[in-house]
Amino acid sequence: MATKSHVVIFALVLSLLATAAFGAIIPGGYQPIKNPNDPAVVELAKFAVAEYNKTFNRALVLLSVIKGEAKSSSTDGTIYGLYIYTGDAAAEKGKEKYVAVIHDKPSTKLRHLLAFHQLPINV
Repeated sequence: MATKSHVVIFALVLSLLATAAFGAIIPGGYQPIKNPNDPAVVELAKFAVAEYNKTFNRALVLLSVIKGEAKSSSTDGTIYGLYIYTGDAAAEKGKEKYVAVIHDKPSTKLRHLLAFHQLPINV
């Protein structure tokens, strides 16, 4: 049985995938990230790739952040949805596209990777 947090994460990932497919802003307070090359955004993307690599014993490297959305809360921190390109250093594979969902709460220095899913390269 899915917990409430699993349902919320699933809904967020589904929303991010729909955004990727249709190019719309996610309703409910999510705002586009204006500069995907901002050092803070790139740091979040590197965190996501590193966490994925640890969990699944992969050797992905961040190539670039394509775009992203964020939703801030004064009490819960910020949820980021980032679309990124990675390469696989170990397999010498080409570019792969992923969506990463990260919860960042700087006030408590907590950061969690909520989801990391591969997307078709043309989405």
